[in-house]
This record gives sequence, structure tokens and C-alpha cells, in this order.
Amino acid sequence: MSLANRMSVASPWVSARTIEANEFPELSARFGVQGVPRTVVNEQGAFVGALPEPQFVQAILQLAGVEPSTAKQ
Repeated sequence: MSLANRMSVASPWVSARTIEANEFPELSARFGVQGVPRTVVNEQGAFVGALPEPQFVQAILQLAGVEPSTAKQ
């Protein structure tokens, strides 16, 4: 299970969808998928690549506009 999916199970504030890019070319084009995994946050920002957990969480918080000091540890 991906980290994004695990986060969605752990928090009601997080939802995650896993899409097979090759099976949904319209969605791939809509979100500019050129590499996988591509993580899109609130349809506003995205990053590509499998990051270590601390960097993944930091990237998600940054793209969601959450200050690290206000995020619960």
C-alpha cells in the first residue's frame, strides 16, 4: 500500500486515489503525468518520484499549504 493510501486510512483529512496511468490516458494527460509515481495534492501541485517518508510528508504539507509548526507530529 502506498504511503499516500496509508495516510488516508490514518486521517479523515486525507484522501488518496491510485490510478494506473496507462489505463486512464485522459487522467494522465489532465494531470501531466510523465513519470510515476506522480503525487498530486489538491489538484494544485505535484511531485514525481518515490520519496523517503519524511520528505514525502513534508512535500505533501508544503503543497497543501500547511506550515510544519502547525502540523501535528
